[in-house]
Amino acid sequence: MSAARQKREKSTANSIIELVIIVAIALGLALGIQAFLIKPYKIPSESMVPTLQVGQRVLVNRLGTHFGDPEVGDILVFHPPKGAENGLDQCGVDHPSDQGCPKATPEKADVNYIKRVVGVPGDTLTVVAGHVIRNGKRESDSYIAPCGEGGKCDLPKPLTVPPGQYYMMGDNRGYSDDSRYWGPVPKDWIIGEAFATYWPIDRIGLL
Repeated sequence: MSAARQKREKSTANSIIELVIIVAIALGLALGIQAFLIKPYKIPSESMVPTLQVGQRVLVNRLGTHFGDPEVGDILVFHPPKGAENGLDQCGVDHPSDQGCPKATPEKADVNYIKRVVGVPGDTLTVVAGHVIRNGKRESDSYIAPCGEGGKCDLPKPLTVPPGQYYMMGDNRGYSDDSRYWGPVPKDWIIGEAFATYWPIDRIGLL
């Protein structure tokens, strides 16, 4: 075998090895970004209509909530309390029927939910016709769908959000299984904030 041919074969082998290394590094970075920074999430239900439609895809910032506290209006992906995945009224304590659930069950579920923060620690909340009254003032809620007559649309008895926990509600107030039924969510159960939508194409943008 000529020296020139050996050189060409060696160069080809080196190129293949280099390509494999680059692909492996790129794959590792992609998996790392998804695991620790950004995670895609598919909307599974109509609870966030009209803001988010069933099947729409969003990007979730997994890092932000670890360095700061969520704020009212943020859309979060999180683990609900254990039992929430089995249906409604999985509150951790007995409470009046005209009050939202004030305390969750002590363990988190394995499933992920997406809802909007309507109350932060220390807030006093009631619900009137699906509108959250927070510390005596109605939320600015042009994004919600009307609540209708069912689905815990009126909860006039106040509750106070416990320290380190957040009250979550879907924008589709009459069709959302949320904190009204199973209580506030501890910060440790929050996965991250949904900050952008990337599918379908005609809905690409920031949230």
